[in-house]
Amino acid sequence: MATCRGMDVSAYQGTQNWAAHKSDGIVFAFAKASEGQHSRDAKFAGHITGIAKAGLVPGAYHFAWPNQDVAQEAANYIGAVKAYAKKGFTHWLDLERYADGRNYSGRSAAQIKAWAAAWIAAVQAAFPGQRVGIYTSGDDLAAGRVPDGVPLWYPAYPWGAAPYSKAEAAARPEPSGRAPLIWQFTSQPVDRSIAYLSEAGLRAWAAGDTSEEEDDMPQYVNLGLAKPYKLKPGAWDSIEFTKEWSDETGDHATNGSVWARGPARFTGSVSLYLTGLPAGAVVQARMSEYEGDNHHADHPIHEIIGTAGGTFAVLPLTKRLAKGRGMRVRLLNQSDAPVTVSTSVLTVLVWKEG
Repeated sequence: MATCRGMDVSAYQGTQNWAAHKSDGIVFAFAKASEGQHSRDAKFAGHITGIAKAGLVPGAYHFAWPNQDVAQEAANYIGAVKAYAKKGFTHWLDLERYADGRNYSGRSAAQIKAWAAAWIAAVQAAFPGQRVGIYTSGDDLAAGRVPDGVPLWYPAYPWGAAPYSKAEAAARPEPSGRAPLIWQFTSQPVDRSIAYLSEAGLRAWAAGDTSEEEDDMPQYVNLGLAKPYKLKPGAWDSIEFTKEWSDETGDHATNGSVWARGPARFTGSVSLYLTGLPAGAVVQARMSEYEGDNHHADHPIHEIIGTAGGTFAVLPLTKRLAKGRGMRVRLLNQSDAPVTVSTSVLTVLVWKEG
């Protein structure tokens, strides 16, 4: 399998000779930009300027506090990187628990997952066509805190200090059955990673170009709502996605509800934020297959139970879709009054077949 080499830095690292790193075979480099609602990394500007000047694939990351306001955290990151985020720039949410748990305190796994999906959606909206992924641990994946269908940068250190050649010769890790795009395999003497793409493939991926990517790379679909809408009680209703951030497959029609067409397989999620759903009341969600406009088959129901102050939910989306069929997400409001679908963000990776 083709790979290429990278590293990441923060304020803990001094000024780097990025031209020398490139000469040593480094292809990509990411720098910490921000943390929480207000903090920014003091050395980000110097790091990212050097990375870009050296011609490396650039990226930045934000350290998450999922028990704080997601909109403010996304805005903090966006403000930190917007001057540097040209075409080919990649964005990463660093989702990891502090040892004392202070940044996860008071939040369930489902709440953290929905928070992460909302941060990713906000950054994707700010930088259309650019890649947004997540850096997270095996523990977070196993606990169900990580949205499906997003590029994964995975840290695991089986050897302590190790050269790139050792990681390149090892099997690709599969935490919780997920295949990471990038593996950070050591933090000694610096954070080192390998990406499971050739240099040309990674550069094409970062640029949003699918024509030069590796054969096994999926196409990216990221859809949402241009504005909230009302979900009436008592009838199944397909979500019509009225905003496109990415539709690499071309399967989503303008303001349409179908977001994948067979033959294909896909994996991802749709995150929802509902308001007006009484505590304890239920909205059901499910995937439904259509042939043209004719309903073909339904998939298992996911129940969204109302909570005080607004309701977050994440519906996993994974399926193989037969030729001629399109996939939709449908909702059924079982409460007695209309519910507002304030946010609906769909993120899936699609592998076309045949």
